[in-house]
Amino acid sequence: MSKGSISSIDDKGLDALEARLREDLEYLCYPGKDWVPPRDQVTDVVIIGGGMCGMLAWLALTTGGVRNIRVLDRSPAGFEGPWLTYARMETLRSPKQLTGPAFGHGALTFQAWYRAQFGAAKWDALDKIPRPMWMDYLRWYRKALDIPVENGVSVDCVVPEGDLLRLHLSGAPEDSILVRKLVFATGRDGLGGPNIPGFVDGLPRQMWAHTADDIDFDALKGKRVAVVGVGASAVDNSAEALEHGAAEVRHLIRRSEMPTINKMMGIGSFGFTCGFTDLPDEWRWRFMQYSFSTQTPPPHGSTLRVSRHPNAYFHFGKGVAKTEKRGDAVRIGFTDGTSYDADFLILGTGFNVDPWGRVELGDAAGDILLWEDVYTPPEGEELGDLGRFPYLNSDFTFREKKPGSAPWLKNVYCFNYAASASMGKVSGDIPGVSEGAAWLSRALASTLYAEDVKLHWQGMLKYDTPELLGDEWEPSALEMDDAKGKVA
Repeated sequence: MSKGSISSIDDKGLDALEARLREDLEYLCYPGKDWVPPRDQVTDVVIIGGGMCGMLAWLALTTGGVRNIRVLDRSPAGFEGPWLTYARMETLRSPKQLTGPAFGHGALTFQAWYRAQFGAAKWDALDKIPRPMWMDYLRWYRKALDIPVENGVSVDCVVPEGDLLRLHLSGAPEDSILVRKLVFATGRDGLGGPNIPGFVDGLPRQMWAHTADDIDFDALKGKRVAVVGVGASAVDNSAEALEHGAAEVRHLIRRSEMPTINKMMGIGSFGFTCGFTDLPDEWRWRFMQYSFSTQTPPPHGSTLRVSRHPNAYFHFGKGVAKTEKRGDAVRIGFTDGTSYDADFLILGTGFNVDPWGRVELGDAAGDILLWEDVYTPPEGEELGDLGRFPYLNSDFTFREKKPGSAPWLKNVYCFNYAASASMGKVSGDIPGVSEGAAWLSRALASTLYAEDVKLHWQGMLKYDTPELLGDEWEPSALEMDDAKGKVA
């Protein structure tokens, strides 16, 4: 398995698996009938993001016969998503058996891919999926389905043009394209970016980094490193610093104790996946607010990866109030009045959801309806971060904050982490992502059909291929006895 290089995986086991996949798809009449009326120089759907969610959205749409699609990703081929960049965990958190982006095809699962190469015994012995191996699987997924991801292409801005959207591009053969529907399959930071706390304002940039940054861990050898937070990314970055020879790593944790229970894992089910978006606002908010407030603990293996080092420390009740440069050190002041000096600070503060963080949307970011515009939680359930999530329609599309201000937002689909407050965990996390893609593709296809309903009606009227050709029966004489009303 490759950790970073782009290499095609080709052995007899995978050849047989790919043959099985092709046969299964053929049996299911894949791809679906091409039914969308073409428009000159117009792409029906553009998907921003060629990682797991973007490729899965492409598969779901092509299964349904929507074929005029472009998938754009700014990363080099084989490096889409976080898996070989800022994701630094040793293994995935999700259980290995989950079907993930397989979209109902057993031959597309990670399990089938792994067994084809290493056999059943090694599969049974495997505990969790190694992170680089998950990227190898996604590379194979793209190859096996021949997904036409265009790498090195960025969408710089989106401008409405009549009932279409004009996307201005960088890195593509053309400067701009016209599209009917736009899907943001942009992952964990899909509608925002890294959460940078105000306490680093004024601190020289070379003295701190966010876990999403490209960190030079070799430069931290022999250094005192402080890590703010105790989520999965914070712990994984702490482990990287320790393994690269940091003199000490101290986790600075606002909470009074370590979170230990993943509440969402306890209630995950097909019912929750399908039923979440139909719940009243108060229940959707309650589930998400409680999950965020209790915090998902870091994986067991990741925590052990840190705690096995004698120079690793977890400090609870140490909320950071301010930071300042003191000589070559970072002076970190805590809310309890104490302080600590470090050589480097890593922010494990996660990502925020903020439409203004997406350059593609421009000023229209301010037109997007957010949860805080719609719902006021009861006392004890307040959570400002959650309030900034978009309040989506049931088909993943954005709503306008003020009717008529940006009607084109109904053509933009939020198929990423930011959809979770409205739709649940169906657009980013491995467990429910195939259900989310099926949902997205049905909704998008329904809208495309409705927009062209007059053309489809005319197609029905013009269709003149007979089922019967006149040679299926022989005319026979039929004489009526008019007086009796009977056949003679």
